[in-house]
Amino acid sequence: MTYGRESIDLPEDRGCLQWVLGVPLVLVYLPAAYICFLLLAGEPIAPGNRHMRDEAATMAGLALCISFAGLLLSLLPVYRRTMNPWWYAVPLALGAIAYFSGASLG
Repeated sequence: MTYGRESIDLPEDRGCLQWVLGVPLVLVYLPAAYICFLLLAGEPIAPGNRHMRDEAATMAGLALCISFAGLLLSLLPVYRRTMNPWWYAVPLALGAIAYFSGASLG
């Protein structure tokens, strides 16, 4: 198949590049997903236990920052050209979970 313009962005060359670019995204999202899992799977915190509430809020903030960093990484031009738009759903979902977990602590 011939194209009017020779480029490294040919459709048949994107498969390997998607794998190469997907690995850093997965490595960024894994800690955020683990922190969100810990926030959701944890036992309810007693109203008087301020220390645990502060730690859970810090974990939620950390997960929110990590998911935001992953979103910024996926907004780079090489990622926008190569990766599927569904990769934007992962940091948005993790960020929403982290935000609402942190906001529900009071």
